[in-house]
Amino acid sequence: MSILVNKSNKVICQGITGRQATFYVERAMTSGTQMVGGVRPGKGGIQHLGLPVFNSVSEAMLETGADTTVIFVPKESAASAMLEAIEAEIPLIVCITEHIPVLDMVNVISALTQDKSGKSRLIGPNSPGIITPEACRIGIMPAEIFRPGSIGIISRSSTLTYEAVSQTTDNGLGQSTCIGIGGDPVHGVNFVDCLELFRDDPQTEAVVLIGEIGGSEEEQVAEYLQNCDYPKPVVAYIAGQYAPAERRMGHASAIIEHGYGSAQEKMERLSEAGVSIADSPVSIGLTMSRVLR
Repeated sequence: MSILVNKSNKVICQGITGRQATFYVERAMTSGTQMVGGVRPGKGGIQHLGLPVFNSVSEAMLETGADTTVIFVPKESAASAMLEAIEAEIPLIVCITEHIPVLDMVNVISALTQDKSGKSRLIGPNSPGIITPEACRIGIMPAEIFRPGSIGIISRSSTLTYEAVSQTTDNGLGQSTCIGIGGDPVHGVNFVDCLELFRDDPQTEAVVLIGEIGGSEEEQVAEYLQNCDYPKPVVAYIAGQYAPAERRMGHASAIIEHGYGSAQEKMERLSEAGVSIADSPVSIGLTMSRVLR
């Protein structure tokens, strides 16, 4: 069983009565996730989808024993929702909301940093969520394409996450847990944080990393791997290999500026650190199969 998320997670949803939240909470429940309630200020005491609704995260935790929250609220109030969850010290926070102002996220990350006890971990925002196939689905990933297996997947791109899932499934490997860290420049857990989690996960035999141009997170992975004896193979694909410089491509952080953050630079650094590079998204599964053989 994966130690990242599994059937034991008790999940609440902030913004539960909204249309998008309702859609995905229903699907989470049908895929085995233990949804125990929701939060909507001013709506406390009602039932939605057969789940109790509370006015605050702390109240929901007290009444349900929740250890995880998934946030489906508009971008204007998403930071407040994350800050409330951090203050309540809920262990895992998953924020799906996109287009959150950068300054709002700076305040959220500051609150996480100031929490020296490290009681809360944030995935996202602008994330498809996290899923352990047939055990726990938190977010918007389509559970039907996943298969239980041994490959951990960490990705900045939702679409390429699904491609990596398809590739590892087609090659008979399946997935242990998949984490969408989000494509925004300021976000919660990063590649290195996730690699450390997968390092200790007995269900994970190897890791796929889906990066993209812009920022320095992939270079941080290379530095991390060069300075530790990582016990599991890592395969990486870097999106944006043909993207022009100085032009943002898709995600807010996906831009090559002043020659820094290019796909070629990232692939070279990762290769030097012992990572096997997939040259296209359709070769991810085959590359991983070759590495494991």
